[in-house]
Amino acid sequence: MPGATTKPSTQPHSPLPDFCSLPVISALLIVGALCVTLAWLAPQSTRGWRGYSVGMLFVEWVAMVIGVALCKLRPWLLRLPGLLPYAGVWLVMVLIVVIGSVLAQWMDGTLEMRLIPADSSTFVRNNAMIAALLGAAMLRYFYVLAEWQARLAAVAHAKVEALQARIRPHFLFNSMNTVAALVRVDPEAAERTVEDLSELFRAALGQDDTHSGTLGEELQLVDRYLAIEQLRLGERLRVQRDLDDLPIDASMPVLLLQPLVENAVRHGVQPLREGGEIVLRGAREGSMMRIEISNPLADRPAIGGSGHGLNNVRQRVTYHFGPRASVEAGPQENCFVVKLHLPIVGVPSNHARTDR
Repeated sequence: MPGATTKPSTQPHSPLPDFCSLPVISALLIVGALCVTLAWLAPQSTRGWRGYSVGMLFVEWVAMVIGVALCKLRPWLLRLPGLLPYAGVWLVMVLIVVIGSVLAQWMDGTLEMRLIPADSSTFVRNNAMIAALLGAAMLRYFYVLAEWQARLAAVAHAKVEALQARIRPHFLFNSMNTVAALVRVDPEAAERTVEDLSELFRAALGQDDTHSGTLGEELQLVDRYLAIEQLRLGERLRVQRDLDDLPIDASMPVLLLQPLVENAVRHGVQPLREGGEIVLRGAREGSMMRIEISNPLADRPAIGGSGHGLNNVRQRVTYHFGPRASVEAGPQENCFVVKLHLPIVGVPSNHARTDR
């Protein structure tokens, strides 16, 4: 059932960025450094290297304090309704800059460094105005970025919902014909096939309340699919598995691997009169896992192949795992190999199915 998916596991949309993350902290530090550099390069600037160094140290220290404060206060700010979280962040930034400016003015006077004008109100006021303007600009950027990410997630979710209904009729017809042929010959095998088919369609139609499952559950769906195809293709379908090193509790979107295995059967094994072998390999590589699915290359490709299943898998991998993940596909020697490099992500405690 290539193209059939369920909703990926995502965190609820938040109006505020993650101030504890390295990109946001880096943005604060870079913006502060640029401000000091631009002020130092201004034509009327009278500050030398000493003033530039002290100013850079002060601004970077304030930026770090702002980042840490917003990181700790973010859970409370998110409880505010509407756009008030942004107003709260803006007030925190301005307040920290004012307090930091007062402390810097006091230290400059105590140590007699004479780097700050004697009029403390002007120094504090100017810094507060700069913080207010830069803070508003940065928050506007974060707001637009959050809206864009929410829109992107909505579009991706709509695509996933549309693809859930795309179940290849040939697989259903072939499976039902297999069941019909086994009813009188081997009723137990027919019953197992119906159970396998029901589990596959349950996942494909999105009847599960969860947005994602585990790698172990996904491998079970793959085994159910292969069991159905094994009854249809017999000895023509051979499967080699080397998946013992994979973390079976890792998060995995439902029906991510099954479409790739179905493509391997449909385009690699089915066109060959003598059949072929599908190889499933996996290994853990630090915080990543690598999964490979290979099938023999047929002389003539199967009818109806358009690459939608593989493209759908690429989109879902990017949506679920982010930029660290990758999907590579192409011929290698006499086989067609699909390689997935996925981060090992934990699974929420409510992922488990209660009807199993």
